[in-house]
Amino acid sequence: MIQLRKLDSTAIDFQETLDALLAFEAETDFAIEKAVTDIIAQVRARGDEAVVEYTNKFDRIPNGGAADIHAFEIGQAELDAALASLPDAQRTALQTAAERIRVFHERQKQELQGFTYTEADGTVLGQRITPLDRVGIYVPGGKAAYPSSVLMNAVPAKVAGVGEIVMVVPTPDGVKNQMVLAAAAIAGVDRVIGIGGAQAVAALAYGTESIQPVDKIVGPGNAYVAAAKRRVFGAVGIDMIAGPSEILVICDGTTDPDWVAMDLFSQAEHDELAQAILLCPDAGYIAQVEASIQKLLPTMPRQDVIRTSLTDRGALIKVRSMEEACEIANGIAAEHLEISAENPRQWAEKIRHAGAMFLGRFSSESLGDYCCGPNHVLPTSRTARFSSPLGVYDFQKRSSVIEVSEAGAQTLGKVAAELAYGEGLQAHARSAELRLKT
Repeated sequence: MIQLRKLDSTAIDFQETLDALLAFEAETDFAIEKAVTDIIAQVRARGDEAVVEYTNKFDRIPNGGAADIHAFEIGQAELDAALASLPDAQRTALQTAAERIRVFHERQKQELQGFTYTEADGTVLGQRITPLDRVGIYVPGGKAAYPSSVLMNAVPAKVAGVGEIVMVVPTPDGVKNQMVLAAAAIAGVDRVIGIGGAQAVAALAYGTESIQPVDKIVGPGNAYVAAAKRRVFGAVGIDMIAGPSEILVICDGTTDPDWVAMDLFSQAEHDELAQAILLCPDAGYIAQVEASIQKLLPTMPRQDVIRTSLTDRGALIKVRSMEEACEIANGIAAEHLEISAENPRQWAEKIRHAGAMFLGRFSSESLGDYCCGPNHVLPTSRTARFSSPLGVYDFQKRSSVIEVSEAGAQTLGKVAAELAYGEGLQAHARSAELRLKT
C-alpha cells in the first residue's frame, strides 16, 4: 500500500500546507559547483586536451580512452546507419513525431514576423528577426537517453533557420544510443560529438581547437550539466535550468479514474522528486482515483520511483469547486496541466499560468511528451508564471530598425537633446543638435 497525501482546500492551514508541498529549492552542492568550476577553467585553458581527458575519465571510454576529440565525432554516415537499423515501427514513430513537431513550429514561426512602418516625415521604424548562427544541444546519453528531446530541441532550431546545430551526447562505456543518433539524423543536426558533462558545456560555450563556440546551449542534463549551464550563462544564452517534472490534473469526476491514476504515474516515474497532484471537487471520485493508484502501482516497472514521488511530493486535493481548482492551479503554475472535464475549454479560460495545457480526457500528457507537436521543454518550479515553452523564438533574436529621415531628425533631435542635457550627457545632446538645420 502507498500512503497518499490527501488535502482539503477548506482546511485552515491548507495554503500553508500546499506551499510547503510545492516548495522545491535545489540545494547548492558546493562539491559539484567546485568540480564544475575547475572543469570549465581547464577546458578554457587546455581546450581539446581537457575535454578528452575528462570524457575518458567520466564516461569510462574503453581501450585506454580516445587520443583526441576527433575520436568522439559521430558522422552523418553513422547517424544514417542508426536510423536504418531501427525496427520499422520505431523509425516510423520518430519520423511521424518529427514531422508533427516541425509543422507546429512552422506555424509558430509564421506568428514571429518582423515589421516596419513609415511615419509622415519619412522616418522608418521597425523590427528585424534573424536566427542564431550556431546552437549547441545537450542530450543525455547511456541509460537516460531521450530521442524525443533531440527532436524537441533540434527541430525548432532548424525551423528558425539556425546556421549550425551542434549536438553533444555522452557515450558511457563507449555505448551509443541508436535511437538518439537516429533522431539526430531525422532532425537534421549538423554535427554530433560523443562528449558530455560539464566539459561538453564548457567546450560549446567557449570553444576549443576543434569546437567552435555556439551562441546558445539548450537541452537537459544532470546536476553537473545544470551547474555548468548556470556558470556559462552570459558568455552564451541558455534555455532554462529545469527542475523536477510536474503534472497537475484538474478533474470534474467524469474521467475513468484509471486514466487519471496513470496520468499521475506518467510524471511520477521520471524521478523521485517529480510532482503529481490531483484537484477535484468530488470526494467520492478522489477515493476512486486513490483505489486505482493502489491497484495499478504494482503493475509499473518503475513502481519504486513512482511510490517515492507520490509519497514525498504528490497529493490528492479536495476543492470546493472547479472554479477554485482553477484558482489553485494558477498559484501552482504547473509544468503540465491536464483539465480532464466535460467542458475543458470553459475552465481553460480561467488558467493564466501553465507550461502546457491538455484539454479533455483524451489529451494525456504523454502524447504531448512525444508527438502532438508543441514543445515538451517546459518551465518548471512555478516559472510558468513568467516563462514559456521552448520554441522557434528561442533560436531567434530581434534587432530594432531605425532609419530617421532628414525631416524626422529636426523633430526628434530637439527632443533627444533636451532629455540628454537633463541627464548630463552633453555629447548625446550635441550629436542630435549637429543634425538640426540652423
